[in-house]
Amino acid sequence: MWILFAFGSAFFAGITAVLAKCGIRQTDSTVATAIRTIIVLIFSWLMVFVVGSQAQIASIQGGTWLFLILSGLATGASWLCYFRALQLGDINKVVPIDKSSTILTMLLAFLFLQERISLFGVIGIVLIAVGTFLMIEKRETEPGPRNPSRSWLLYAAGSAVFASLTSILGKIGISGVESNLGTAIRTAVVLVMAWLMVGVTGKMHTIRKIPRRELGFICLSGIATGASWLCYYKALQDGPASAVAPIDKLSILVTVAFSYFVFHERLSKKSGAGLVLITAGTLAVLGCI
Repeated sequence: MWILFAFGSAFFAGITAVLAKCGIRQTDSTVATAIRTIIVLIFSWLMVFVVGSQAQIASIQGGTWLFLILSGLATGASWLCYFRALQLGDINKVVPIDKSSTILTMLLAFLFLQERISLFGVIGIVLIAVGTFLMIEKRETEPGPRNPSRSWLLYAAGSAVFASLTSILGKIGISGVESNLGTAIRTAVVLVMAWLMVGVTGKMHTIRKIPRRELGFICLSGIATGASWLCYYKALQDGPASAVAPIDKLSILVTVAFSYFVFHERLSKKSGAGLVLITAGTLAVLGCI
């Protein structure tokens, strides 16, 4: 059953990307992310009351609280590192490092959760790594003096590491908690981090300037994000993190499909080959379970 939730997570995550793109044509992406998090938080707690798991809050142990909070902080830290890396470095260098979080998740699951990686799993890791690299299109950069600083590399690596830790800490944190409740608690932590990012970057004043149409898409993307997270953490609760993470990565298939029909964006041969390898790698990982 966890496989269905994992694929549900991928589907809603793919829709989130498309809806978010429609909502940030004029709206700052950082502000949009913070607003989406509010929607996700509301959606998450509504699900908690629907399933009636709110009564479990009093019985959550201190260690579980710690891992849930750490998982939320890891997500927030990943976002902070990612946006900082994009600000300092070239996007075609930052993105592939950030995408390596899936591979790191599988390796960390092997090291800390004792989830075995078979030969098929190793093949899957290699295919996903190569496919992700091929999916990164080289972009033209604006002329000007290059920044000799390598700090963007540290931020990009931090983004990938924290994203991986999010899955591992989340897996540990929800082991004794109903998945909807665990997601809601974690989302509250992410909300604080998201709005902290808006405040630190001085973008509070842009909220009043958001077009209504874009605000609608932002809210819809928040609902899709909430559904994705609920499915993802339910899958993590019942299944191995080393398999849930790569399945969730298949959200790229949904995003590519919707981008073609909505934005008329087409893949190059190189990107198409990368997409095939990522899919094959994911199937290889699933085949080793």
